[in-house]
Amino acid sequence: MEELSIKVNIADRTYPLKVSADQEETVRKAARHINDKMKMLQQQFAVKDKQDILSMIVLEEVTHKMNNAELHSIAQENIQAELHELQQLLGKIKV
Repeated sequence: MEELSIKVNIADRTYPLKVSADQEETVRKAARHINDKMKMLQQQFAVKDKQDILSMIVLEEVTHKMNNAELHSIAQENIQAELHELQQLLGKIKV
């Protein structure tokens, strides 16, 4: 897979990155998301320190990701239990 050299701007800093062609759009969207979130938090909390705002964003995003991972794990366990129950029911059916 071909790697592209791109630059993204986050918090008024430019970061050169090498990404695969299929990741470029996602990386650019992520950078836009971070910048939009920064603007919102700056207005909402009147915080001037960009490091504080970035830390707030990281905490929120990681918390969200961890919650999603936990929900995914619970869903997987439920699916496994339902599949096991279906297999047992199918095992009782005589053809």
